[in-house]
Amino acid sequence: MLYSTDTSLNKFHVRYTSVTMAHIHELIDWTAGVYIVHNNKVLIRLHEKYNIWIHVGGHVELDEDPVQAAIRECKEEVGLDIIIYDAGPIPSELTTGNRHLITPAHMNIHYVNDTHQHCDLLYYATSETDVIIPENPGEQSVWLTKEEVEKHPDMEPQIKFYALGALEALQT
Repeated sequence: MLYSTDTSLNKFHVRYTSVTMAHIHELIDWTAGVYIVHNNKVLIRLHEKYNIWIHVGGHVELDEDPVQAAIRECKEEVGLDIIIYDAGPIPSELTTGNRHLITPAHMNIHYVNDTHQHCDLLYYATSETDVIIPENPGEQSVWLTKEEVEKHPDMEPQIKFYALGALEALQT
């Protein structure tokens, strides 16, 4: 099942406002990452701080859920509107005050320095365009085919795994 930011679908409302990066705790933060697929290519970007090839994504702010964070980060970092894929079962009815959250394709936890971890919820999504508008001039992003992901010399194995999973799940 796919969800979009189109409020006419009455799924959820996403605000594109900048707020201070959420650091929930000095030891751990929740983050949302997105592997975006367009025409059988997946978007990978060079992380400006850590100098690694990775998905689009960032911190979940204190006033949003992980899905909202994923959508916001894609718009902020690469200028893309996305449709997030939900592979999980969805209840046919929800009681008042409950809202279904899209099931992440993957989750992981990793250290970003000696004392701080990120608990990363990873989503697969599509975009109707491959035109990227980088948040900062000079940022590097590439659309890669399955073969290019497999042969990428500088991509970590888990990033390749997630990127290939997105390509397989969302192939056209």
